[in-house]
Amino acid sequence: MPRLSTREDLELMEKRILHDMKKINKTLIVCGGTGCRASRSQGVIEALNKELLEHKMDSKIHLRVTGCHGFCEQGPIVVIEPDNTFYCHVKPEDAHDIVIKTLLNDEIINKILYTDPVSGEKICKEEEIPFYHMQDRQLLYQNHKVNPLSIEDYISIGGFSALSRVINNMSPEEIIHEIKVSGLRGRGGGGFPTGRKWKECREAPSDEKYIICNADEGDPGAYMDRCLLEGNPYLVLEGMMIGAYATGAQKGYIYVRNEYPLAVKHARHAVQRARKLGLLGENVFGSSFTFDVDVARGGGAFVCGESTALMASLEGKVGEPRPKDVHTVIDGLWHKPTTLNNVETWANIPSIILKGAKWFASKGTKGSKGTKIIALTGRIKNTGLVEVAMGTTINSVVFGIGGGAIDGKSIKAVQTGGPSGGCLPVDKFNLPIDFDVLYEAGSMIGSGGVVVMDESSCMVDVAKYFLEFLQDESCGMCTPCNLGIDRMLEIVTDITEGHGTPAQLNLLEELADTVNQTSLCGLGKTAANPVLSTLNYFRKEYEEHINNKKCPACVCKTLIEYFIDSEKCTGCSACMHVCIHEAISGNKKEVHIIDPVLCQKCGICKSECKFEAIRVK
Repeated sequence: MPRLSTREDLELMEKRILHDMKKINKTLIVCGGTGCRASRSQGVIEALNKELLEHKMDSKIHLRVTGCHGFCEQGPIVVIEPDNTFYCHVKPEDAHDIVIKTLLNDEIINKILYTDPVSGEKICKEEEIPFYHMQDRQLLYQNHKVNPLSIEDYISIGGFSALSRVINNMSPEEIIHEIKVSGLRGRGGGGFPTGRKWKECREAPSDEKYIICNADEGDPGAYMDRCLLEGNPYLVLEGMMIGAYATGAQKGYIYVRNEYPLAVKHARHAVQRARKLGLLGENVFGSSFTFDVDVARGGGAFVCGESTALMASLEGKVGEPRPKDVHTVIDGLWHKPTTLNNVETWANIPSIILKGAKWFASKGTKGSKGTKIIALTGRIKNTGLVEVAMGTTINSVVFGIGGGAIDGKSIKAVQTGGPSGGCLPVDKFNLPIDFDVLYEAGSMIGSGGVVVMDESSCMVDVAKYFLEFLQDESCGMCTPCNLGIDRMLEIVTDITEGHGTPAQLNLLEELADTVNQTSLCGLGKTAANPVLSTLNYFRKEYEEHINNKKCPACVCKTLIEYFIDSEKCTGCSACMHVCIHEAISGNKKEVHIIDPVLCQKCGICKSECKFEAIRVK
């Protein structure tokens, strides 16, 4: 493939690719993201390829293996264009019917259509599925259009035309102005204004500057950046190139966490292909602009999501944060001016350049513009990656897109922003997804994780879980974070085990506030948010644990007791057979009994009882 030396070369290549695509009658889009791979989508892909070859349809039917579609729990997913027929939970043995019935005879296969969990109806079209219909998928939908290993696919949808425009028609100052007017804020945590960051780096006095894409993404349950980097690495790369041109950087790094092998593979492939086409390297599009990118694998440390710790890791040092008396846009990687943004932030840049700052700013709220990708998980009907306009309420996400609670239980809370975020009760679900509003409520958007909890969740136990995570991941560099988290965890553990005292609540609150105010880096400064938010909104649960030695949600083992309901027990002995601690006794067809001394409260007996006779109090 020839190098693209000019803007005209790119336009000619795009026209040639689009001309060749006209020969295709239909496109089979198969999700090949990590979620669907875990559901064995590779077998589906192989079976479809085999069927197409056997029926000599491979020249007219295009099979495109893409990145994540977002609705991970429905995988493997197959979408057939141009009708957008949506098949889910597809198995290799379904390949024959898909090719013969749907592709050849335009028949719909009911058994692999999506079933709405609310209405129970079968839905044929992707856009009619409530999970997709209520979203504003500006970034995620591009995953449908691109095979992450095909730079041609990306060019066919206008890829690198934003880069071409800025190099040929815009000055660095004009680019930065456009980003500032758009209102784009960083999607990785604190929401710092992107245009302001670029401007400061541009004005920093140095002949050597760097661009970094932060793809470390260490929050439990968050996988937005992985999805984008796996599914459309060229979009992220183009955003970085535009940022480099605007700030005057010559070198860039994509820092990917070690646990994302597919993202690493696709990012490296994208860099190699762009380099081969002349889009990376010297004199891009025949201009004086020179920029290249390397992909670096992180060591898996949560703290390396913090900018200065990440840069220390890139330098080959221990990933520890440093004081930010001087910002990294002035003193960053190897003490040179450095612009760091996360994957989603970089992915927004090309669209802002092509569609304009006003288009981007038309979505969202006064202080939070554009769309945001959310990892929606927990106790709801629909889970997966969701992209909505900023300003969309939590209620719309949880009950609209998420479909509400499962198992007939009531939703109690959401936890937003990962370990650095907070827990908000259901009466706060009218709040919009907005950087400033959620911060004022005691939480944050963070990278975009939203975990939904129902009445079976104990909020004291939730705080304990995140403190245990943060204790493991604290770098230990500063005393407030290191010892403060340890001490908070000790207090919360005491409370969950029935040893808590009323005085400890005030101590816990004071300690949490001290950790937030005195820790060195941003991660430490937000480490106590889960504690402070649960104390603020769910204080009664703490008091119930302390004063009555009871866990209202029946989660904390020390404070609960298993027993058998005599009216429901049939004496089947199923519970007795699975109890490895021999805590259950009784004769066949007679009511059984649990010995509270021997019972270890593992819950196996409860899960095995078909008559719901095992109860917890």
